[in-house]
Amino acid sequence: MQTISIAEKIAQIRQQLTTDVRLVAITKQVSVEKMREAYTAGIRDFGENRIQEALSKQQHLQDLKDICWHFIGHLQKNKAKQVLNSMPWIHSVDDLKLLQHLNKLAGKLNKRPKICLQVKILPDPNKYGWSVDDLLAAWSDVETCEYLDIQGLMTILPLGLSESEMFDAFVETGKVKDKINENSKLQLKELSMGMSGDYLLAVKAGATMIRLGRTIFGERIIKN
Repeated sequence: MQTISIAEKIAQIRQQLTTDVRLVAITKQVSVEKMREAYTAGIRDFGENRIQEALSKQQHLQDLKDICWHFIGHLQKNKAKQVLNSMPWIHSVDDLKLLQHLNKLAGKLNKRPKICLQVKILPDPNKYGWSVDDLLAAWSDVETCEYLDIQGLMTILPLGLSESEMFDAFVETGKVKDKINENSKLQLKELSMGMSGDYLLAVKAGATMIRLGRTIFGERIIKN
C-alpha cells in the first residue's frame, strides 16, 4: 500500500477548508524533520502542549523565521513566563486566576500574547476549562486584562459523542462567542475547535482555527 506523504495529506486537508480557516499543525512528539516537511508544504502555524519540547524544537528551527507558535496544553503557572516569552498564541487559558496571572506577567515582560479561553461546552471531568456560566459571570474581570489580546474561545469535546452531538456542541460554542460579543468591549473573532477526529464538523459549525496532529503526521511514535 502506497504511503501518503505529509505534503499530500496537507493538500487534501486544504481542499476541505475555506481560506479563512487557519490550520494549526499539532506537533507534540513529532520529529523536527517531519515539521520541516510540513513547513515546506505550506504550514506556518505549529502547536505544542509541552513547553520544554517546544523550546527544543524552536532551537532546531531557528532558520524558519515565519513560524507562528501556538501553546495548546494545560498551562501551569510556573511555566507561564516561558510560554509568554516563546509562544505568541495560547489556546488553553482555562480559568480566571490563570488569565489574571498571565496578564500581570505579560505587563512585566512587555508581551501581548493572543489568547483563546478554553470553555467546556459539555461537562467533562477529564478536561480543563471554564463552564459557560463561569465564563459569562467572570466576563467583566476578563475585560480588565489589558495586556492580553483575547481573540476567542477554544473547546475540546468529551469522548464518545455522536456526530450530531459533536456538531451541536461546536455550534453552541459559536453561540457563546456571539452572546459575549453582544455586550462586550472585547469582540471575539476566533473559534479554535476541531481536531483530527472531528474537524470537518467543527468547520461546518464555524471554526476559524483547527488543530490537527494525527491527520497530518500519523500516529506518534517519537518520545522526546
